[in-house]
Amino acid sequence: MSERIDTTCVQGGYQPGNGESRTPPIIQATTFKYTSSEQMSRLFDLSESGYFYTRLQNPTNDTVAAKICELEGGAAAMLTSSGQAANFFALFNICNAGDHIVASSAIYGGTFNLINVTMAKMGIECTFVSPDCTDEELEAAFRPNTKAVFGESIANPALIVLDFEKFATAAHNHGVPFIVDNTFPTPINCRPFEFGVDIVTHATTKYMDGHGSCVGGAIVDSGNFDWMAHADKFPGLTTPDDSYHGVTYAKDFGPAAYITKATAQLMRDFGSTPAPINSWIMGMHLESLALRMARHCENGQKVAEFLATDPRISWVNYPGLPSDKYHALAEKYMPNGTCGVISFGVPGGREKVSAFLDGLKMVSIATHVADARSCTLYPAGTTHRQLTEEQLEEAGVGIDLVRLSCGIENADDIIADLDQALATIN
Repeated sequence: MSERIDTTCVQGGYQPGNGESRTPPIIQATTFKYTSSEQMSRLFDLSESGYFYTRLQNPTNDTVAAKICELEGGAAAMLTSSGQAANFFALFNICNAGDHIVASSAIYGGTFNLINVTMAKMGIECTFVSPDCTDEELEAAFRPNTKAVFGESIANPALIVLDFEKFATAAHNHGVPFIVDNTFPTPINCRPFEFGVDIVTHATTKYMDGHGSCVGGAIVDSGNFDWMAHADKFPGLTTPDDSYHGVTYAKDFGPAAYITKATAQLMRDFGSTPAPINSWIMGMHLESLALRMARHCENGQKVAEFLATDPRISWVNYPGLPSDKYHALAEKYMPNGTCGVISFGVPGGREKVSAFLDGLKMVSIATHVADARSCTLYPAGTTHRQLTEEQLEEAGVGIDLVRLSCGIENADDIIADLDQALATIN
């Protein structure tokens, strides 16, 4: 198979045999028939691979997961029913009550609440650090019970580019994996495993689906983190699992250990399973991901340049702008482009921001991002509404911040809509 990522988008994950369907089939089934109860027993013991209940695994889901795994350059992958489920599973797979996480403060509001509120109720604490923290500040965040470091490759919605190598070095110095949500740039523009990241997550709802048609998530493991070298920190992976008659994931499944455990335990017990039809739809849309990302980035650059020179706008964040604070990091980690999402400030307070959004005609106000259709949102009043003013500041989400997701329409039409909406409030 070609190593070119645009070819992998089309050909990866599924190669039909002679006379088989040219496109991956939809196995819209809950259960699978076997003629031997002994074989079913082996499946339930994880001593033999196969399908027995879609809550754990399904051929359609696995085919799409395999494509995403190829795109990221990973060793194993799984799909979940949402990006939130992916991030939860990615962390909970190695964290127990009494454990601790270090996370970037500049992350999506829903993920912040997941870690800061819900997982805290489960006895898992987190220290949030600025993505711009010094090495000393990052070092001070670790505790003896720290089990993971978490961040976003491009923060939603602050558009902060994470310094992978800084955070990866700190994580590995403390014997823990570095987990990154790579939703915004996608593997088309960013390959975190090449810079020391161990595990990647995605909200496939966004660019991977790209059409606002199905919610989903993915977890990809690089296979590079040596769990046995830190066996005392990760007993769930390095000691026998009594619920599967003594399977030891790190010994029995090698580079697939982490994903196998997440599937066998977390998907079994939480059931955050994507519907096969949703995975199939997203898989079809993945074929055009490279083409769409190029257009998203082209439009994002043009619109950001327009906003950056407009006196009616107070500031613009877009890593593609040479003047952007994170332009150098973007050039290092994402030299072919970042994404089509822009954040910018509309001066005048909440009422002015609301009036601007209400004045848009083509660009939709929607709780969504990274879609073929341009859409916008006011994060401080929606996705990050639960955060305090101090937490909003730490996340880089100001009261005046507007998030704009540039679709694949003609860039001039996006600009014209923004221009006329700005005219109505000035």
